[in-house]
Amino acid sequence: MASIQTSKGGAHTGKDIAALAVPHDARMSRGALTMAWWAVCSAMFWLVVSATLALYYGAVNTLIGLVLSAVVYSVINAVLARHAIKSGLSVALFSRKLFGSGGAALATLVFFATAIYYGVFEGSVIAVAINAYWPGISLKMAYLIVVLYSAPLVFGSVQQWLDKLNGVLLPFYILGLLAAVVLTLSNYGYSDAWLQLAPAGGAPADGWWRCFTYFMGVWILMMYTWDYARFGKREDADYHARLNFGMPFYVFTFVLNGAAGIFLATSIPHIGAVTEVSVVLGLLKLMGFAGLLFVWVSQTRINTANFHLATDNMQTFFDRTMGIQAPRIVWASVVGVVVYLLMLTNVFSFILQALAYQGIFVVSWVGIAMTYILVDHASLEDLESPKHRRLSFTAWVLSSGVGIGCMLAGGVLADWSAPITLGVSVLAYRMLTYSAKQAALEGASA
Repeated sequence: MASIQTSKGGAHTGKDIAALAVPHDARMSRGALTMAWWAVCSAMFWLVVSATLALYYGAVNTLIGLVLSAVVYSVINAVLARHAIKSGLSVALFSRKLFGSGGAALATLVFFATAIYYGVFEGSVIAVAINAYWPGISLKMAYLIVVLYSAPLVFGSVQQWLDKLNGVLLPFYILGLLAAVVLTLSNYGYSDAWLQLAPAGGAPADGWWRCFTYFMGVWILMMYTWDYARFGKREDADYHARLNFGMPFYVFTFVLNGAAGIFLATSIPHIGAVTEVSVVLGLLKLMGFAGLLFVWVSQTRINTANFHLATDNMQTFFDRTMGIQAPRIVWASVVGVVVYLLMLTNVFSFILQALAYQGIFVVSWVGIAMTYILVDHASLEDLESPKHRRLSFTAWVLSSGVGIGCMLAGGVLADWSAPITLGVSVLAYRMLTYSAKQAALEGASA
């Protein structure tokens, strides 16, 4: 099994990194954890999705939705990061204590499946860029190239070198994004047309709310935050809650990336309709080989996070549910194979819909986790009650079912599916656990 490297060069051998609370001597410095985590900020997904939302709901509405998302993400992740740092538990371990073994299995399944889907999305973007720049390399071969270099990057644990790799690549991503904007201004001049982008007939009045709720479907970043934050040192909790996993990160990731995506998509001529790869093709047209390098840097950074978390949670899932144990390198290779096979399908036609359904389970998980942390104020030992676990799991399944039902219903209910899921998860968890506690107290007094 993969060992946990300590800050003193030792190791807790024989223990899977996701199978125990991270001990204090295995925690990372604030700088190292920051560089590892900020891999998530550089993804074409943030640019492309923002440009696409602007087409449907208007650029101004999209920017308002992104700002609101940055605020909400910052508040929620500050709470989750502090708890993860305090406990050292992974999402899998926390879910086992809160929901029981069945809940832990579902949490890790949703987690690694979602991370794989994002790995497929981001990896496919690199492959399309390679194929577009070098047409002699088929798309299938480009997919294989991406997987063959991506999987080995996560053969080791997050502490071993992902922080160094992403620390080196971060300046190149920032410079590349700035260069893309500057070259666009230099070649085509500035126009405020990007702020006027809206659907035919004008932007809907509630467009900002729809953009905000769309980004609730990406609350998987709350789980990403948790599994990274648990490597933070307790004395750095304020720094990580306020800065590393807080507002600066989400302003850069959502607002600045989103604004850049809308600007580039509308300012580079002949880019065509905004699609999953149109901004990428525009960058290749604008920057040539430098554009290809920029895409490679951005997607390689984000895929270190996707592959790392997919590997961790797949390993935990099969170990806990089926007793299948294998070294981390095996699971990283399995993730690579699955990613490649999914790439061979018409990935962009189904992946966003699949992510939307999985996002409902994540929103519900976040609602219950936040309620437990902020309201229950119980010690981790209090979660050992089998009855509490059953009730928590019931609340999770119930609220997720309501959310999926809203999505299937379509129309207004579909637009509100994520907020409804969040509200139902909090209410169901509180009502079920509160009733159980009251019954226990009455029984004790009798």
